Amino acid sequence: MNSNQQSDFSVIKRLGRYMWRYKGMTLLAFLFVFASSLLLTAIPLAARWFIDQFLGTESQTSLGMKTGQFLLFYYGIFLLRVLTTYLGQLSFAYVSNSIVRDLRTDIFSHIQSLGMSFYDQTPAGSIVSRVTNDTQAVADMFSTVFSSFISSMILFLVTLTTMFQLDGQLTIWILPFLPLIWLFITLYRRLSNQLIHMTRATLSDINVKLSESIEGMRIVQAFRQEKRLIDEFEQINQKHLYYANRSVDVNSILLRPAMSLLQVLAYAVILTFFGLNWKNTGFTAGLVYAFIQYINQLFNPLIDVTQNFATLQTSMIAASRVFQMMDRKDYEPQQVGQIEQIDQGNISFEHVSFSYDGKQDVLKNISFQVKKGEMIAFVGHTGSGKSSIINLIMRFYEFDRGNIWIDGQNIKAYRPATLRKNIGLVLQEPFLYHGTVESNIRMYQEQLSRKEVEEAAQFVDASDFIEQLPDGYDQVVTERGTTFSAGQRQLLAFARTIASQPKILILDEATANIDSETEEVIQTSLKKMRQGRTTIAIAHRLSTIQDADCIYVLDKGRIIESGTHEDLLSLKGTYFNMYQLQAGMLTNEKNRA
Repeated sequence: MNSNQQSDFSVIKRLGRYMWRYKGMTLLAFLFVFASSLLLTAIPLAARWFIDQFLGTESQTSLGMKTGQFLLFYYGIFLLRVLTTYLGQLSFAYVSNSIVRDLRTDIFSHIQSLGMSFYDQTPAGSIVSRVTNDTQAVADMFSTVFSSFISSMILFLVTLTTMFQLDGQLTIWILPFLPLIWLFITLYRRLSNQLIHMTRATLSDINVKLSESIEGMRIVQAFRQEKRLIDEFEQINQKHLYYANRSVDVNSILLRPAMSLLQVLAYAVILTFFGLNWKNTGFTAGLVYAFIQYINQLFNPLIDVTQNFATLQTSMIAASRVFQMMDRKDYEPQQVGQIEQIDQGNISFEHVSFSYDGKQDVLKNISFQVKKGEMIAFVGHTGSGKSSIINLIMRFYEFDRGNIWIDGQNIKAYRPATLRKNIGLVLQEPFLYHGTVESNIRMYQEQLSRKEVEEAAQFVDASDFIEQLPDGYDQVVTERGTTFSAGQRQLLAFARTIASQPKILILDEATANIDSETEEVIQTSLKKMRQGRTTIAIAHRLSTIQDADCIYVLDKGRIIESGTHEDLLSLKGTYFNMYQLQAGMLTNEKNRA
């Protein structure tokens, strides 16, 4: 068995576990399919019996009565077969939709547990494609392909058994066609597998490019990049078209045309055999009719299987892509202890070094301390390591050199929920969810009352603008809060953080995108938020951290200067130069104004 077959077997085995959850409904679906196959096989037998027993041997009056009775019986079988087919397809559809629901729930739950490194490496559009398009392809496999495959195989076996019972010698003449059919199926599988895989991959690339373009539309239009993106999208789209057309070429040659050719040859064999042997063997017209119908029933299921093989291949590859993402092991860092409380929030870094890729360190031997009620700040040029320090405190990434302590305990000894509850993070770009103002502040912490939500907003001076909204705290918030100003979004983020009453406050350039007038309100709110809390700030505007207890200057992952604002200015080093540069820029802005 080759590697592809092993992979396919593994995928089928894992999908089988999902199907086993609905074994009762699956068994019922099999019973309906089996009944439908028996009824379909009975129809030619009934026709053969009527032809041989009554046609040409009865009077016109008697034949008319017999024909009427036979038609009632014949179409009764037909209608019963329609009913069992419908119930079988309905049962398979229920199972398939339930399996896809479980798959989507499992993969969505799994990606929630993955660490930031996964999201750094995987485009959002690719993730969306796996959770939506690929899982839907699995649904197609169960609802259409699998039900068709099962019913076709059952019908094939029942039909072949019936043909042997009618005339074994004649049936043997048909058997050589079966290896030829298998040969066409195998050849098709080998040619189509890679084409289908590339078609799915390029479809994922289309989703990635589309997602990227929509999310960055402002930048795209601002820098007039529309034509470049259209050209890039067209290249990917053209690539998808190429592989899709190649798949159509393979399908059009090796599926129905090839099967139909074999079916015509089988007709020729049957008719030739009847023509040469009808005098010696006493073949009846009813037997000839039944065999012609059984040839259809023998080949049509195989034609259906091969026609659905493209969908099956697509579904198998899609399922493989889903399971590939579900097998990702780059989880968020694991906590080894169960400490459930942070009392003070004192933080200490002790000779911490860290690398994202395991090759190049972005933090090198970092050590510092900050206690409850104190504020420290990190400044430095882009890529100096400021955000990496925050990432380690938040446990977004694992580190293996040095130690980080909270209240004298290793940070790895705390429960994840304890860290998340006691560390409040305010980002440069606050993220607001679709919902209401209240739900964005509450963040689904059901233990918070409406009064506590309002108190949190009042504490950070957000209540003034909230109460002026048409619906106040019930005002609808669109995705990402686009109807609010940058300052209003930041105040809502402050209220959200304060509502959970964290012991540690982390500010990641929280005022970088705020205008000077709004900054005064933000700074007032920040001062109140910092009271009695351990505060760590990453600052772009040095004017916002002048009252910090200690300022650390980072360069290429190392602390090169530290001290208060006045201490660092007196050193006339990197911080001094940064401050002078910003002061000069501010003076120029005022002069231009």
